[in-house]
Amino acid sequence: MKAGIVGLPNVGKSTLFNCLSNAKAQSANFPFCTIEPNVGVVNVPDPRLLKLEELVNPEKVIPATVEIVDIAGLVKGASKGEGLGNQFLGNIRETDAILHVLRCFEDDNIVHVDGSIDPIRDKETIDMELQLKDLETTEKKLEKVKRAAKTGNKEAQKEEAALLKVKAGLEAGKSVRAIDLGEEEKKEFIAPMQFITDKPVMYVCNVDEGAAVEGNKHVERVKEAVKDENAEVLVLAVGTEADITELDDFEERQMFLQDIGLDEPGSAKLIRGAYELLDLQTYFTAGVKEVRAWTIPVGSSAPQAAGVIHTDFEKGFIRAEVIGYDDYVSFGSEAKVKEAGKMRVEGKEYIVKDGDVMHFRFNV
Repeated sequence: MKAGIVGLPNVGKSTLFNCLSNAKAQSANFPFCTIEPNVGVVNVPDPRLLKLEELVNPEKVIPATVEIVDIAGLVKGASKGEGLGNQFLGNIRETDAILHVLRCFEDDNIVHVDGSIDPIRDKETIDMELQLKDLETTEKKLEKVKRAAKTGNKEAQKEEAALLKVKAGLEAGKSVRAIDLGEEEKKEFIAPMQFITDKPVMYVCNVDEGAAVEGNKHVERVKEAVKDENAEVLVLAVGTEADITELDDFEERQMFLQDIGLDEPGSAKLIRGAYELLDLQTYFTAGVKEVRAWTIPVGSSAPQAAGVIHTDFEKGFIRAEVIGYDDYVSFGSEAKVKEAGKMRVEGKEYIVKDGDVMHFRFNV
């Protein structure tokens, strides 16, 4: 599962990517310095993992990760192949969620491709290109579906009705995620189409250091513009975050954060936000060899969660021994949880909860 960082050229995408991954992508004051999409595997900050480490004292600790892709800047006309349009659209289609960076800071030293700072205009530029691409996809599919619908095929008629709603919405400048569709329509006909503008999105408002805590007038405009989109908005001083990641000493980093009024790096919030955007959650295994966070889609069953460790665990699943994270912490060890009768034995139907500490019994 991966989230793609998108935006116009020179809004801070590569600087943000560097912050998140420390995989120093070229960051320069001109468009298209990211030609191939850079991919970083980023640790998901999770204080629960640190607490389990403290209690278990294992040989090693392995956090959950999320994949972040830095995609080349998009320009007007991308849907028709302008700039790196086709490549950009191909790269974004391969991601599962979008981190859309909007420039919400003034700086005469960093040029803006459109000559002035206006995050709403920038958002609309990108939205329009993505919507045009989705419209093209919709029209191609409609041609086939209409032929089947004319023969009296009931399923094709339902699909045609759903696609016509999507077409009308896109033509009115709406993204697919903001179009009013029934749950069944979404599941049956829309999800399989993998529309770009149906992907979950987080808008990252890139501000200067002075606006890192409270935001600014540009951020307020963004929040107002996306209120009907079912999208997250995060305020981040990307340049400042980059300065913080350059500091090797943890204490220095904490002091820097306190000076600007933050209790943790904004990048940590962004990584957790991306994880949630991808509809992922964490369960833990905890033993003296290792304490580890495992990533699973929300709604996974116990056998599916076991399969993330090894496919044999899923095939031969017998049962799961489960301790709620809060119980583990309040009793202080697995042995004490067992003594208190708080460890549960769950079968194949069990839906794993975020933070469960689990052992699996299996037979291959």
